[in-house]
Amino acid sequence: MLSYIFKRILSLIPVLAVVALVDFIIIHLTPGDPAVIMLGSDASETDLSKLREQLGLTLPIYVQFGHWLLGVVQGDLGRSIFMDMPVTQAIWQHLGPTVSLSLLAELIAVLFALPLGVMAATRRGSWIDQLLMVTGLLGISIPSFWLGLNFILLFAVKLNWLPAAGYQPLSNGLLNHIKYLLLPALSLGIMQAALIARMTRASMLEVLSENYIRTAQAKGLKQQVIIYKHALRNAFIPILTVIGLTFATLIGGAVVTEMVFNIPGIGKLVVNSVLRRDYVVIQGTILMIATAYVFINLLVDLLYAYIDPRVRFDDQAR
Repeated sequence: MLSYIFKRILSLIPVLAVVALVDFIIIHLTPGDPAVIMLGSDASETDLSKLREQLGLTLPIYVQFGHWLLGVVQGDLGRSIFMDMPVTQAIWQHLGPTVSLSLLAELIAVLFALPLGVMAATRRGSWIDQLLMVTGLLGISIPSFWLGLNFILLFAVKLNWLPAAGYQPLSNGLLNHIKYLLLPALSLGIMQAALIARMTRASMLEVLSENYIRTAQAKGLKQQVIIYKHALRNAFIPILTVIGLTFATLIGGAVVTEMVFNIPGIGKLVVNSVLRRDYVVIQGTILMIATAYVFINLLVDLLYAYIDPRVRFDDQAR
């Protein structure tokens, strides 16, 4: 097991190297001059040249990439041009709200998706199945920010149940923390729930047609035991993959939702950095999100050994 983990981690190195290269090239091909933005369009060319040289922008792009990559290997993502702080510190300051929002949204998605997916699979072809699948298709199609705006209108403006925007850290109390995150988490979680529910239905339908399910039914086992102890357990492998991918997507894809609800997370950091052409922060944040995405996929692969009964059976056979 340890050798497998070591090999998988080694296989991630070229992937992350390519991600870093593409990230660096795209950011540096983006129009905009940080020196002009910092000093203003009225600045003299002499001052602009001095600032470009100070920032290292006059060096060849491959030299800039080499310096940046060397810093990344040492844990240094560079220094923000506008915030005058290390990029790692800026990311750390904005990471908490994004992780809290993503965890709550994923929890909402799983709690909604698994029962609905199982219900649709066990009632295949019925009006319940068709209604759930149409609802799931709508959930995938509706943009999360549009859903968030409607949630604000309904629950914050008309009903006055929840705050319309803002953020409260966990140190101010768990209930207060969740209260401010509930609307954006719902707007993100419903979209992910639709995807997980459809995968749950498809995976459950495949498992329910297996011979061992028919054998369990012939032995007189209760339907709930067959569905949740035997069928769902074996159907959970592709579902877990989707759950892992959706969580990674939430970390990097909550940009617009965080702006709508004024949450000081990674999304707001990226948007502000794009507007200011603070490319050091942008490329560092993108690399961090890509790294998180890759390692979440690795974690999902490693969890297979603990949820797949066939793996344990093979181990016992050997």
